[in-house]
Amino acid sequence: MTEQTVQDRIAQEIKDNDVVLYMKGTPVFPQCGFSAAVVQVLNQLGVKFHGVNVLDDPALRQGIKDFTNWPTIPQLYVKGEFLGGCDIIREMSQSGELQDTLKQKGVEMENAA
Repeated sequence: MTEQTVQDRIAQEIKDNDVVLYMKGTPVFPQCGFSAAVVQVLNQLGVKFHGVNVLDDPALRQGIKDFTNWPTIPQLYVKGEFLGGCDIIREMSQSGELQDTLKQKGVEMENAA
């Protein structure tokens, strides 16, 4: 897969899904603790999201890092905006900023207080 194709694929996935998590493993079976932590935060909030397993495709694994110029995985996108990785998402969730951002962007949360 060419670099441009990978970048196009990433852009399309982010455009087609309100919430996208690029992760190691799947939402049902995360294969790293950081990915599992972000899945847990999203599940606790009741947010439906599209998980993309970067372990399935080495070009995608590097491509997502290049796409955002962010060196680590997982990476969370909401309505086309890159929010961050595991530590940022956990901090945003604990402070309520994540919930506010999701509300502002019109993302449904089944477990919203």
